[in-house]
Amino acid sequence: MAERTIGFVGDAGSNPETKPYWDGCNAGKLMLTRCKDTGKVFTYPRGVSPFTLSANVEWFEAKGTGVLYSYSTMERANPPYTIAYVTLDEGTTMMTGITDTDASKLKIGQKVKVVFKDTETGQKVPFFTPA
Repeated sequence: MAERTIGFVGDAGSNPETKPYWDGCNAGKLMLTRCKDTGKVFTYPRGVSPFTLSANVEWFEAKGTGVLYSYSTMERANPPYTIAYVTLDEGTTMMTGITDTDASKLKIGQKVKVVFKDTETGQKVPFFTPA
């Protein structure tokens, strides 16, 4: 069964600005962007820095680890699912889904790691699971 996807999967592969992100997901790599003027990392991936509005950005592979910042489990959904904000080791926080765990055992501040799940289109999407 495919996981529920969150975010901007609709432009996967069709937007040259986010292509490195989606190609990375398909290769099992979490790609992030960094403003080369400030050194700050940001998500969601895009070709313009939200800090300077400059196109002076670079792509790099993230460690794929972080901590659970916040989450919410949709208990009444069929099947139930958990959405979350994860603060990555690189310092930025991203919206994602939590998978492969009992949601009742999740704790804020818990260490998590990225896993990639297939969608109906074959595009892989990053989710997180307890580390």
